[in-house]
Amino acid sequence: MEQSIIQLVVSVVLFFVLFFGIAFILNMLLRQTWVMSFIYPIIVLLIVDDFPFAEYFTSPGESFAKVGERFINLTAADIAILTSGFIGTIVSGIVIRLLRKNGYRMF
Repeated sequence: MEQSIIQLVVSVVLFFVLFFGIAFILNMLLRQTWVMSFIYPIIVLLIVDDFPFAEYFTSPGESFAKVGERFINLTAADIAILTSGFIGTIVSGIVIRLLRKNGYRMF
C-alpha cells in the first residue's frame, strides 16, 4: 500500500513536469500559447486505448465504444495522473503568457 502511494505521487509529479516541459517548448517554437492543451486529449486517447490509431478511422463506432469503456474503467489513480498532465499544459500556457507580458520576447 505504501509503495503504491509513493508511485502515485511520483507519477503525478512526473506527468506534470513532463507535459509542462513539452508544452513550454512547443509554445516557444510555435508561439501558440494553448496548442498543447488542445492536443492533450488526443495524447490521452493514445495512452488509454490499446489498439492502433488508424482504427479510429477504419471502424470509428467500435473504436470509440472500446475507448469509452476503457475511460469508464479507469481508476482514481489513473485519472489523477492524467489530470496532472493536463494541469501541466495549462500551467505552461500561463507561464508563457506571464513571460510574454513581462517583456521576454523569446517567449
